[in-house]
Amino acid sequence: MSRTIDVLGLGCTAVDELLFVPRFPDPDTKLRVNRRERHCGGLTATALVAAARLGARTAYAGTLGPDPDSAFVLETLERAGVQTRWVVRRADRRPVRSVILVEARTGARTILYDVSGAVGADARRPAADLITRSRVLLVDGWGMPGQLRAARLARRAGVAVVGDLESFDRPRFEELLALADHLIVSEDFARRYTGAADASAGARKLWRDDRAVVVVTCGARGGWWLAAGMTGPRHYAAFQVKAVDTTGCGDVFHGAYAAALARGLPLEERLRVAAGAAALKATRPGGQAGCPTWATVRRWLRRV
Repeated sequence: MSRTIDVLGLGCTAVDELLFVPRFPDPDTKLRVNRRERHCGGLTATALVAAARLGARTAYAGTLGPDPDSAFVLETLERAGVQTRWVVRRADRRPVRSVILVEARTGARTILYDVSGAVGADARRPAADLITRSRVLLVDGWGMPGQLRAARLARRAGVAVVGDLESFDRPRFEELLALADHLIVSEDFARRYTGAADASAGARKLWRDDRAVVVVTCGARGGWWLAAGMTGPRHYAAFQVKAVDTTGCGDVFHGAYAAALARGLPLEERLRVAAGAAALKATRPGGQAGCPTWATVRRWLRRV
């Protein structure tokens, strides 16, 4: 079957107002903002931009509205090379809206978000043909009926399903978790969901025989991964960089992994590309503005 899209996403988009502050404020105090920026964000949107920057043919086919924030998201995605022709438009829909406080010294951030009107995947669209002709489907749980429909179609067609899952309190979450054959989650998620004491144990508990891989990311400490035929999880190292802004690093990891998967790279090389792309992103502000190109990542990986 001819694959028309490398990486397809249907889930969360956001408009992020970044406020760069010298330190996180104490209660009942005033704090001067060093600077402010406006960026497109969201789990799926950022992952798709990361994949597009790495040369993947990407498309967003989730739900947005006629409002200025939706227009900003579409403009940003299109400028990054993400196709938007299959976006579903609804009058009462819009992206997530966030205010992100970024501490200048450490790059750490606090995210305040409003999800009213944000849905993600539509329950019946896009057409099944678009899903089954993609190489990789990104799922994040936003718009659960649509995410489940797309993931089932993808798995039946042999399309890889990369899971970027943060919250397990959504209805039917277990169904979507089972459909992600390339499951990549944070250490915090793995520990909270499984009750595991650490990331390695979390990877083992999240494993099932129909998965291709489970990856538990640990930020600057690298992460743990488990694939078929392995006797136990293995550690991968993170790249040490001077962090400016860690916003979106996890989503960039997912997008870079998906792009590397669409290219047909072996598993350990996918993890190296994903970790490198996430590290390079951390050196620049903004969840998407810092996404590196394929040439930049490959050149940097040869040096480290």
